[in-house]
Amino acid sequence: MIREKVMRWKSCAPFFIMLLAVTGVQAAPRASDIMKKMDDMMEQIGDISVKATIVQNKARQGIKNYAFLYFRRDVTDEFLIVVLEPDTEKGNGYLRVGENFWMYRQNTRTFQHISRDESIMGTDAKGGDFEKRKLVDLYRPLTGANGAEIVEEEVLGKKPVYKFTLLAKVNDVTYPKQVYWVQRDNFLMLKVQSYSLSGTLMQTAYYPKWTQIDGKYIPIQHIYIDEFEKGNKSIVELSGISTQKLDPRIFTKAYLENLSK
Repeated sequence: MIREKVMRWKSCAPFFIMLLAVTGVQAAPRASDIMKKMDDMMEQIGDISVKATIVQNKARQGIKNYAFLYFRRDVTDEFLIVVLEPDTEKGNGYLRVGENFWMYRQNTRTFQHISRDESIMGTDAKGGDFEKRKLVDLYRPLTGANGAEIVEEEVLGKKPVYKFTLLAKVNDVTYPKQVYWVQRDNFLMLKVQSYSLSGTLMQTAYYPKWTQIDGKYIPIQHIYIDEFEKGNKSIVELSGISTQKLDPRIFTKAYLENLSK
Protein backbone atom coordinates (compact mmCIF):
# COMPACT_ATOMS: atom_id res chain seq x y z
CA MET A 1 0.00 0.00 0.00
CA ILE A 2 2.76 2.43 0.94
CA ARG A 3 4.64 1.56 -2.25
CA GLU A 4 1.53 2.26 -4.31
CA LYS A 5 1.08 5.68 -2.68
CA VAL A 6 4.71 6.59 -3.32
CA MET A 7 4.44 5.56 -6.95
CA ARG A 8 1.19 7.50 -7.29
CA TRP A 9 2.88 10.66 -5.86
CA LYS A 10 5.82 10.30 -8.25
CA SER A 11 3.47 10.06 -11.20
CA CYS A 12 1.58 13.21 -10.06
CA ALA A 13 4.67 15.29 -9.17
CA PRO A 14 5.24 16.69 -12.69
CA PHE A 15 1.61 17.86 -12.73
CA PHE A 16 2.03 19.81 -9.50
CA ILE A 17 5.28 21.36 -10.74
CA MET A 18 3.52 22.47 -13.93
CA LEU A 19 0.61 23.81 -11.88
CA LEU A 20 2.93 25.95 -9.75
CA ALA A 21 4.54 27.38 -12.88
CA VAL A 22 1.19 28.16 -14.50
CA THR A 23 -0.24 29.83 -11.40
CA GLY A 24 2.88 32.00 -11.00
CA VAL A 25 3.91 30.68 -7.58
CA GLN A 26 7.65 31.23 -7.31
CA ALA A 27 10.18 30.69 -4.57
CA ALA A 28 11.99 33.73 -3.18
CA PRO A 29 15.39 34.36 -4.79
CA ARG A 30 18.52 33.43 -2.91
CA ALA A 31 19.97 36.12 -0.64
CA SER A 32 23.29 35.94 -2.52
CA ASP A 33 21.47 36.68 -5.79
CA ILE A 34 19.69 39.66 -4.19
CA MET A 35 23.05 40.95 -2.93
CA LYS A 36 24.57 40.77 -6.42
CA LYS A 37 21.56 42.57 -7.87
CA MET A 38 21.88 45.34 -5.25
CA ASP A 39 25.60 45.72 -5.95
CA ASP A 40 25.03 45.97 -9.70
CA MET A 41 22.25 48.53 -9.33
CA MET A 42 24.21 50.88 -7.04
CA GLU A 43 27.76 50.57 -8.37
CA GLN A 44 28.85 53.82 -10.01
CA ILE A 45 31.12 53.12 -12.96
CA GLY A 46 32.29 56.74 -13.12
CA ASP A 47 32.63 59.51 -10.54
CA ILE A 48 29.96 61.11 -8.39
CA SER A 49 29.74 64.39 -6.47
CA VAL A 50 26.90 65.68 -4.31
CA LYS A 51 26.02 68.20 -1.64
CA ALA A 52 24.81 66.56 1.55
CA THR A 53 23.07 67.86 4.63
CA ILE A 54 22.77 66.14 7.99
CA VAL A 55 20.17 67.02 10.60
CA GLN A 56 21.43 65.56 13.87
CA ASN A 57 19.02 65.19 16.79
CA LYS A 58 20.68 64.19 20.05
CA ALA A 59 18.64 63.56 23.15
CA ARG A 60 20.53 65.93 25.44
CA GLN A 61 21.93 68.39 22.90
CA GLY A 62 19.00 69.21 20.65
CA ILE A 63 19.16 69.63 16.88
CA LYS A 64 22.31 70.50 14.92
CA ASN A 65 22.63 71.07 11.17
CA TYR A 66 25.60 70.08 9.03
CA ALA A 67 26.42 70.47 5.33
CA PHE A 68 29.28 69.10 3.27
CA LEU A 69 30.46 68.28 -0.23
CA TYR A 70 30.95 64.63 -1.03
CA PHE A 71 33.10 63.28 -3.87
CA ARG A 72 33.41 59.57 -4.67
CA ARG A 73 35.24 57.39 -7.17
CA ASP A 74 34.31 53.72 -6.82
CA VAL A 75 36.76 52.44 -9.43
CA THR A 76 39.73 53.35 -7.24
CA ASP A 77 37.90 53.12 -3.89
CA GLU A 78 38.23 56.81 -2.96
CA PHE A 79 35.99 59.42 -1.41
CA LEU A 80 36.32 62.89 0.07
CA ILE A 81 34.09 64.86 2.44
CA VAL A 82 34.59 68.64 2.76
CA VAL A 83 32.64 70.23 5.61
CA LEU A 84 30.71 73.44 4.82
CA GLU A 85 28.62 73.88 7.97
CA PRO A 86 28.62 74.61 10.86
CA ASP A 87 31.20 77.38 10.90
CA THR A 88 33.09 75.67 13.73
CA GLU A 89 33.69 72.67 11.44
CA LYS A 90 34.05 74.49 8.11
CA GLY A 91 37.15 73.42 6.18
CA ASN A 92 37.48 70.11 8.00
CA GLY A 93 37.34 66.97 5.95
CA TYR A 94 37.51 63.19 5.63
CA LEU A 95 39.59 61.45 2.98
CA ARG A 96 39.44 57.79 2.04
CA VAL A 97 42.01 56.34 -0.39
CA GLY A 98 42.07 52.56 -0.65
CA GLU A 99 42.48 51.17 2.85
CA ASN A 100 43.54 54.53 4.33
CA PHE A 101 41.01 56.84 5.98
CA TRP A 102 41.97 60.23 7.42
CA MET A 103 40.22 63.04 9.27
CA TYR A 104 41.55 66.53 8.49
CA ARG A 105 41.41 69.44 10.97
CA GLN A 106 41.59 72.83 9.28
CA ASN A 107 42.61 74.81 12.39
CA THR A 108 45.70 72.68 13.02
CA ARG A 109 46.19 71.63 9.37
CA THR A 110 46.76 68.05 10.49
CA PHE A 111 45.55 64.62 9.36
CA GLN A 112 44.59 61.86 11.76
CA HIS A 113 44.26 58.24 10.66
CA ILE A 114 40.84 56.90 11.70
CA SER A 115 38.72 53.77 11.20
CA ARG A 116 35.66 53.43 8.97
CA ASP A 117 33.38 53.17 12.03
CA GLU A 118 34.43 56.67 13.15
CA SER A 119 31.58 59.15 13.50
CA ILE A 120 31.36 61.84 10.82
CA MET A 121 31.31 65.25 12.55
CA GLY A 122 29.96 63.66 15.73
CA THR A 123 26.78 62.48 14.01
CA ASP A 124 25.31 58.97 13.88
CA ALA A 125 26.64 58.61 10.33
CA LYS A 126 29.84 56.53 10.15
CA GLY A 127 32.69 56.73 7.69
CA GLY A 128 31.71 53.32 6.37
CA ASP A 129 28.28 54.69 5.41
CA PHE A 130 29.90 56.84 2.71
CA GLU A 131 32.08 54.28 1.02
CA LYS A 132 30.83 51.86 -1.59
CA ARG A 133 32.06 48.34 -1.21
CA LYS A 134 30.26 45.36 -2.64
CA LEU A 135 28.08 43.42 -0.25
CA VAL A 136 29.17 40.13 -1.78
CA ASP A 137 32.80 40.91 -0.90
CA LEU A 138 32.01 41.71 2.73
CA TYR A 139 29.14 39.50 3.86
CA ARG A 140 27.64 36.05 3.45
CA PRO A 141 23.96 35.16 3.90
CA LEU A 142 22.75 33.39 7.02
CA THR A 143 21.83 29.79 6.23
CA GLY A 144 19.56 27.25 7.87
CA ALA A 145 20.35 23.78 9.16
CA ASN A 146 19.94 22.43 5.64
CA GLY A 147 22.50 24.89 4.26
CA ALA A 148 19.91 26.92 2.33
CA GLU A 149 20.07 30.72 2.49
CA ILE A 150 17.25 32.11 4.63
CA VAL A 151 15.06 34.67 2.87
CA GLU A 152 11.71 35.71 4.32
CA GLU A 153 8.90 37.56 2.57
CA GLU A 154 7.34 40.39 4.56
CA VAL A 155 5.56 43.71 4.11
CA LEU A 156 7.36 46.85 5.31
CA GLY A 157 4.81 49.65 5.51
CA LYS A 158 2.85 48.87 2.36
CA LYS A 159 5.78 47.53 0.35
CA PRO A 160 6.45 43.80 -0.15
CA VAL A 161 10.05 43.07 0.82
CA TYR A 162 12.60 40.31 1.13
CA LYS A 163 14.20 40.05 4.57
CA PHE A 164 17.54 38.32 5.09
CA THR A 165 20.48 38.34 7.49
CA LEU A 166 24.11 38.84 6.50
CA LEU A 167 27.19 37.85 8.49
CA ALA A 168 30.59 39.45 7.93
CA LYS A 169 33.21 37.35 6.18
CA VAL A 170 35.95 39.98 6.60
CA ASN A 171 37.11 41.82 9.71
CA ASP A 172 37.19 45.41 8.41
CA VAL A 173 33.46 46.14 8.52
CA THR A 174 31.63 48.45 10.91
CA TYR A 175 29.07 45.82 11.90
CA PRO A 176 29.57 42.02 11.90
CA LYS A 177 25.86 41.31 11.42
CA GLN A 178 23.19 43.14 9.42
CA VAL A 179 19.56 42.42 8.62
CA TYR A 180 18.22 43.78 5.31
CA TRP A 181 14.71 44.58 4.12
CA VAL A 182 14.82 44.86 0.31
CA GLN A 183 11.91 45.84 -1.91
CA ARG A 184 10.78 42.84 -3.95
CA ASP A 185 9.98 44.54 -7.25
CA ASN A 186 13.19 46.56 -7.69
CA PHE A 187 15.70 45.23 -5.10
CA LEU A 188 16.20 48.63 -3.44
CA MET A 189 17.10 48.42 0.23
CA LEU A 190 14.57 50.12 2.48
CA LYS A 191 15.80 49.21 5.96
CA VAL A 192 18.97 47.85 7.54
CA GLN A 193 19.52 46.86 11.16
CA SER A 194 23.14 46.56 12.33
CA TYR A 195 24.37 44.49 15.27
CA SER A 196 27.53 44.27 17.35
CA LEU A 197 29.58 41.10 17.76
CA SER A 198 27.66 40.37 20.97
CA GLY A 199 24.34 40.58 19.12
CA THR A 200 23.31 44.00 20.43
CA LEU A 201 21.25 46.11 18.02
CA MET A 202 23.37 49.21 17.42
CA GLN A 203 21.69 51.07 14.57
CA THR A 204 18.60 51.04 12.40
CA ALA A 205 18.86 52.74 9.01
CA TYR A 206 16.07 53.62 6.60
CA TYR A 207 16.42 54.55 2.91
CA PRO A 208 12.99 55.91 1.92
CA LYS A 209 14.02 58.00 -1.12
CA TRP A 210 16.02 56.96 -4.18
CA THR A 211 16.90 58.50 -7.53
CA GLN A 212 18.19 56.97 -10.75
CA ILE A 213 21.12 58.52 -12.60
CA ASP A 214 22.84 56.99 -15.63
CA GLY A 215 20.99 53.74 -15.03
CA LYS A 216 22.24 53.41 -11.44
CA TYR A 217 20.33 53.95 -8.20
CA ILE A 218 21.38 56.33 -5.42
CA PRO A 219 19.67 56.66 -2.01
CA ILE A 220 19.07 60.40 -1.56
CA GLN A 221 17.71 60.19 1.97
CA HIS A 222 19.28 58.14 4.76
CA ILE A 223 17.82 57.99 8.26
CA TYR A 224 20.14 56.63 10.96
CA ILE A 225 18.69 55.80 14.38
CA ASP A 226 21.10 55.12 17.23
CA GLU A 227 19.68 52.09 19.04
CA PHE A 228 22.43 52.05 21.67
CA GLU A 229 22.02 55.64 22.83
CA LYS A 230 18.29 56.09 22.60
CA GLY A 231 16.98 59.41 21.31
CA ASN A 232 19.79 60.03 18.81
CA LYS A 233 18.92 60.25 15.13
CA SER A 234 20.57 61.60 11.97
CA ILE A 235 18.89 62.37 8.64
CA VAL A 236 21.17 62.62 5.60
CA GLU A 237 19.84 64.16 2.37
CA LEU A 238 21.68 64.42 -0.96
CA SER A 239 21.17 67.07 -3.66
CA GLY A 240 22.93 68.45 -6.73
CA ILE A 241 24.11 65.01 -7.81
CA SER A 242 26.63 65.02 -10.67
CA THR A 243 28.37 62.17 -12.46
CA GLN A 244 30.86 64.33 -14.34
CA LYS A 245 34.46 63.15 -14.27
CA LEU A 246 36.39 64.53 -11.30
CA ASP A 247 39.93 65.84 -11.19
CA PRO A 248 42.04 63.07 -9.56
CA ARG A 249 43.75 65.73 -7.42
CA ILE A 250 40.51 65.98 -5.42
CA PHE A 251 41.32 62.69 -3.71
CA THR A 252 44.56 63.94 -2.15
CA LYS A 253 45.64 65.48 1.14
CA ALA A 254 46.99 68.48 -0.77
CA TYR A 255 43.51 69.30 -2.07
CA LEU A 256 42.10 69.56 1.46
CA GLU A 257 45.08 71.60 2.63
CA ASN A 258 44.73 74.06 -0.26
CA LEU A 259 41.05 74.62 0.57
CA SER A 260 41.99 75.98 3.99
CA LYS A 261 44.63 78.43 2.77
